[in-house]
Amino acid sequence: MAPSTPLLTVRGSEGLYMVNGPPHFTESTLFPRINVINVTNKGLLHSFDLPKAVCLEFSPKNTVLATWQPYTTSKDGTAGIPNLQLYDVKTGTCLKSFIQKKMQNWCPSWSEDETVCARNVNNEVHFFENNNFNTIANKLHLQKINDFVLSPGPQPYKVAVYVPGSKGAPSFVRLYQYPNFDGPHAALANKSFFKADKVTMLWNKKATAVLVIASTDVDKTGASYYGEQTLHYIAANGESAVVQLPKNGPIYDVVWNSSSTEFCAVYGFMPAKATIFNLKCDPVFDFGTGPRNAAYYSPHGHILVLAGFGNLRGQMEVWDVKNYKLISKPVASDSTYFAWCPDGEHILTATCAPRLRVNNGYKIWHYTGSVLHKYDVPSSGELWQVSWQPFLDGVFPVKAITYQAVPSDVPSEEPKAATAYRPPALRNKPITNSKLHEEEPPQNMKPQAGSDKPLSKTALKNQRKHEAKKAAKQEARNEKSPDLAPTPAPQSTPRNTVSQSTSGDPEIDKKIKNLKKKLKAIEQLKEQAAAGKQLEKNQLEKIQKEKALIQELEDLELGI
Repeated sequence: MAPSTPLLTVRGSEGLYMVNGPPHFTESTLFPRINVINVTNKGLLHSFDLPKAVCLEFSPKNTVLATWQPYTTSKDGTAGIPNLQLYDVKTGTCLKSFIQKKMQNWCPSWSEDETVCARNVNNEVHFFENNNFNTIANKLHLQKINDFVLSPGPQPYKVAVYVPGSKGAPSFVRLYQYPNFDGPHAALANKSFFKADKVTMLWNKKATAVLVIASTDVDKTGASYYGEQTLHYIAANGESAVVQLPKNGPIYDVVWNSSSTEFCAVYGFMPAKATIFNLKCDPVFDFGTGPRNAAYYSPHGHILVLAGFGNLRGQMEVWDVKNYKLISKPVASDSTYFAWCPDGEHILTATCAPRLRVNNGYKIWHYTGSVLHKYDVPSSGELWQVSWQPFLDGVFPVKAITYQAVPSDVPSEEPKAATAYRPPALRNKPITNSKLHEEEPPQNMKPQAGSDKPLSKTALKNQRKHEAKKAAKQEARNEKSPDLAPTPAPQSTPRNTVSQSTSGDPEIDKKIKNLKKKLKAIEQLKEQAAAGKQLEKNQLEKIQKEKALIQELEDLELGI
């Protein structure tokens, strides 16, 4: 029987060992710190003498162990020995050896049921069936195939292949259904693009569509040292589109929801934006801007974590993506690794070498922001890898989301507030509230009730600016009077009750006065209509402009 909670595998200078998952977090004494172990009956299966192996990978059903070691040639220049081995986990025998010179994409790709296995060889993708590696069952041949990705899920299997452009020809990604590779109309879909030195291809769980992040090594406009990225959508039914990202800058991360009906992109110069898109590539929800460069959906797809790792401070936002509500905002400083537990409730963050060689260790969180377990590696040691035990889908049922932080025995660590650098000449002067970047609040992008179409980009930008200003003013008011709860004004009524304050600019004051006069006239017309009076066409048109006039008035009063 499988354990009731996922185990944690830890690898570092202290050895390789197992830790019991929540709620115990104790080291498992049932597993010795060596070799290949069956976690069901705790027995040693096999021991392989592979001192130079640097990469290991199991096939999806754990029937084959793939190992890779750096390729070397002999001193006389003759070809080196095969460095990619495939072992039968049950018997320990070597099923096949290949020469695989590059470490990139070294491991063969299996379908989830292991019926098909594929690997890239020169200009071809070779397919093997039922783990018989002595016979090539099928070949997909295209000039200069650079990469391929097998689709997840059951049959029929699909494969996405990438061919880089050359001599003025564009790069392209094509989708095929195995084993239909021959003929001019064999491809299910094709998407070509010019700006691509490399691509990342991401299948959704149902294998109905692929997202392609196309990247160039150099941004010819000089706007970014990251190069230039574009995001493309390709469906297995032949449809394709370029995903329009409202903010310029790098694409840091793109992830599919397990439902296969939406995806989240994190993009744009810092502070980065994060947006959920539907299968029409229309924005559904915009999380605004923030210090983030990664996104992680929970295994059940109902929670999304936006995080800023690497050169950012480790701030996380945990969102309920069914109701678009923020659950918690924990901070995991110096994290180099993040993983959802298969139970969909717990999160693992770690600081590992060689990315960082100090303060190595890992933490296990509840998604509500509580740290349930923490382990710090001694200062003389290193943590190299930590990962959850994988489980099949459906083993852990989805649970209702809670917003209250779960109790924990681990003392909370308040992150130190980072203070901005101030030059000596300004250190004795009052601090102003000027910001380097305009912050954008979260925004529901679905068309509102009574609206036939979503707002234009310009209207959305103005609306976000207005909401950000209003939120900042409300926050300042709350800080001055913390006992007073915010009472937002109804959206439907014009702000003609605002005190007659002057902006200091006679021209703006004049515009404000005229707008208030127009809004007052509209109010009178609405009252007449409510009393049963038949209004003229031009009077009805005036009423329709009320919302735009209110927006313009608020913008002027807020100084936008």
